[in-house]
Amino acid sequence: MGKALVLEDVRKSYGGREAVKGISFEVDEGEIFGLIGPNGAGKTTTLRMICTLLKVGSGTIKVYGHDVMGESTAVRNVISYLPEDAGAYREMTGRAYLKFVAGFFADGREAEAMAERGIGMSGLDERIDSKVETYSKGMRRRLLIARAMMSRPKLAVMDEITSGLDVMNAYEIREMVGSIARSGTTVLISSHNMYEVESLCSRVAMINHGEIVLSGTPAELKEEAGASNLEEVFVRAVRSQ
Repeated sequence: MGKALVLEDVRKSYGGREAVKGISFEVDEGEIFGLIGPNGAGKTTTLRMICTLLKVGSGTIKVYGHDVMGESTAVRNVISYLPEDAGAYREMTGRAYLKFVAGFFADGREAEAMAERGIGMSGLDERIDSKVETYSKGMRRRLLIARAMMSRPKLAVMDEITSGLDVMNAYEIREMVGSIARSGTTVLISSHNMYEVESLCSRVAMINHGEIVLSGTPAELKEEAGASNLEEVFVRAVRSQ
């Protein structure tokens, strides 16, 4: 199995403050990998560097063998990024929004096929022709995940995928992400929901104060900490620093 993502000694500073302090981890092709940590730990900065939205301070990040600094266009061609605060144009219908976004990736029939793929992935059925402003939070999240995935990226980066959703909607979104991974897309998620991370991710890296403090499978991390769940591992790791 090849490597979808490789970070080696990655650093990033803002002014005199080092936000990311030489982190390294790898994500295998086809897996769901979790990057977790408390607020201000460096998660979002790391995700944005991976997605070429922030310049890497030092070290290297490679996405399917492409360096994010030297080959940023090639990276963008194989990646999608869904930030926590992503939104859609409220006055558009779901269908019109997906067609609009597809136009940035392709032309003509290819764009139409991409939009239709997104419509199917969204699972919104007849509500796809309603305005986005009438959607529930769960419906909007479905639409946005479909938007991120309809271009068939090799690596999908998703930040807080179920933030603010009720139990049923969160369950459905996790099912959607699991289906995406089973179709062959590698998924990197960041989440504060430890149940979500434990149920979805094959491996996890925990970042705190800009450093990777733990990494492994959820089962390995629980066994090493003598904990019954990943939330307990998380709390102990944060409190120990």
